[in-house]
Amino acid sequence: MSELIKFVVNGHAVAIDGDGTAPLLSVLHDHLGLRGSKFGCGTEMCGSCMVLVDGQPEHSCAREIASLAGRTITTIEALSNHNALHPLQQAFLDEQAGQCGYCLSGILISASALLAKNPKPSRAEIITALDPHLCRCGIHNRVFRAIQKAGAAMARAQG
Repeated sequence: MSELIKFVVNGHAVAIDGDGTAPLLSVLHDHLGLRGSKFGCGTEMCGSCMVLVDGQPEHSCAREIASLAGRTITTIEALSNHNALHPLQQAFLDEQAGQCGYCLSGILISASALLAKNPKPSRAEIITALDPHLCRCGIHNRVFRAIQKAGAAMARAQG
């Protein structure tokens, strides 16, 4: 059954006329051309598909779009501002905190939500924020350094 579902994605109002049980990730990829969030496991276990829903990190691979009516979705594509890297993206580059990169969009989304609340997170807070993410490349120490570096840069920018 087709229904019109309206929500906001990266600051733009969208209306999807379709099956309300369609996963958000499929709608982002197939209808909106936003391919930064990745399909990993399809069971909300790996974090590759993470997006922000009303500012909170959530999996998009199994999240039905009907549950998102009236909500605000932010994808990795919106992290940078007018082609300028977000401090988090710059810190990940500086620290070489990526190897294969498949998990990074989800990690960056969760890290951005953490830093929005707390620009000086402890290692324990970073570990908690990244707990839903699986990465097999062994980049964890670099990721921690990058998140702390970005937080410090963001705190300096806020004065």
